[in-house]
Amino acid sequence: MIEVIRDKCVGCKLCLKACAYDAIVIKDKIAEIDMDKCTLCGACVSACSFDAIIIRKFGQESIDRNQYKNIWIFAEQKNNEIAPVVFELLGKGSELAKQRECDLVAVLLGHNVEELSMELIAFGADKVIVVDDPRLKNFIDIPYAKALTELAKKYNPEIILSGASVMGRSFIPRVAVELHTGLTADCTGLEIDPDTNNLMQTRPAFGGNILATIVTPNHLPQMATVRHKVMDPLERDDSREGIVIKETIDFSDLKDNTKFLEFVKDESQMVNLVEADIVVAGGRGLKGKDNFAIIEDLAKVLNGAIGASRASVDADWISYPHQVGQTGKTIKPKIYIAVGISGAIQHLAGMQSSDYIIAINKDTDAPIFKVADLGLVGDLFEIVPQITKKMR
Repeated sequence: MIEVIRDKCVGCKLCLKACAYDAIVIKDKIAEIDMDKCTLCGACVSACSFDAIIIRKFGQESIDRNQYKNIWIFAEQKNNEIAPVVFELLGKGSELAKQRECDLVAVLLGHNVEELSMELIAFGADKVIVVDDPRLKNFIDIPYAKALTELAKKYNPEIILSGASVMGRSFIPRVAVELHTGLTADCTGLEIDPDTNNLMQTRPAFGGNILATIVTPNHLPQMATVRHKVMDPLERDDSREGIVIKETIDFSDLKDNTKFLEFVKDESQMVNLVEADIVVAGGRGLKGKDNFAIIEDLAKVLNGAIGASRASVDADWISYPHQVGQTGKTIKPKIYIAVGISGAIQHLAGMQSSDYIIAINKDTDAPIFKVADLGLVGDLFEIVPQITKKMR
C-alpha cells in the first residue's frame, strides 16, 4: 500500500506534478491519494523531496532462487499442429538457457499429442513435459490453466514463456495469478541481466512511443507472453535427443462452466496474414472502403495477404484481423508493401522487421519512407494498378 506521512508532508505539490494518473490532491497542505486511481507506480515517491510518501509491501515472502530452475516454453498446439511462435520461443529459450546453464523444457498440453514431442526436441527443447488428457483436446482456459499451474508448482521453473496468441493471452494470466507472480504481456525482447539473473522483458508502452524493460525481481517464476515474428527459430535438427516426461492432472474437482462448441475458421483472408511471405497493406490514403479493392487485386496477383493500418480499421473499411501494428498483428514477411500508410510509430512496431519494405505515398515527408527500402512517391490510384497489371 502507499502512505503519506503527514508530519513530513509540506504540500509542495511535487508529487501532484509527478502523478500521471491524477490520483493526488492537496488538501490543507497535505497530499491525499485516491486509491481508486493510484497504480502504485512509485513516481510520487521518487518526486517527493521530503520522503513523505512511502510504499509498504506486506506479506512478501522471501524466495530461495536456488529452488527454481529451467526455462519453460508453453508448446501451443491446435489439431496436432504446433503454433509457429513456439519454434521462435524455443530458439530464444535456447539462448537464455545457455546463459542460465539450465534445461529448456517444452510443456505440451492436449489429447493424443505425444508424437509432437520429437518435433519440439528437434527445434531445441531438452525436455518435453506432456499432459495427454481428453479434457485438453479443445482449448478451454480453465483446465489449461490448472494443468500448467500444477506442473509449475511441482517443478518450480525459473521462467515460463508463451506466445502472445489468443490462447496464451487467455489462460497464461490465470496461471500467473495462481503462482502469485508477475506477467509481462506482448514482449518483443527478452534478455538475462548478468548481474541479477533477472529476465529483462521488453515491450512497447504508451501506444508504442517507448520501449519499457520490465523485471520481476521479487517473485518466481518470471512469466512473459511474446509476440509472434519477433524472434528467430533454430534450424530443425532431427538428430537431437531429449527426454519426454509424461504427467497426469486430476481434473475431477475442476469447476468450469465453459463448454467448447466449435471452431469457426476466418475465411476472409486469402493467405494467413502472420505467416504470409508477402503482405500488401492499405491505409488512410485509400480514402474509402471500396478502394481496398486495388489492394486486394495486388495481393491476389502476388499470392499475398492483405494488411491494414489502424486508421483504416477504425474507419470500418476492413476488419480488425487485418490490422498491423502495436494494437494489431506483428508480422515479418519477406516483402511488405505499404500503400497510403503514413507510418505512425504504432504501425511501424508491427511491420518494421519485414525483410524488404516498399512504401507508396504521395507525401514525401511520410515517416514510412524512413524505414522503407524502396519508396514510390505519387498517386497510389495510378501506381498500384500499374504494378498489378505488370505483375499479372
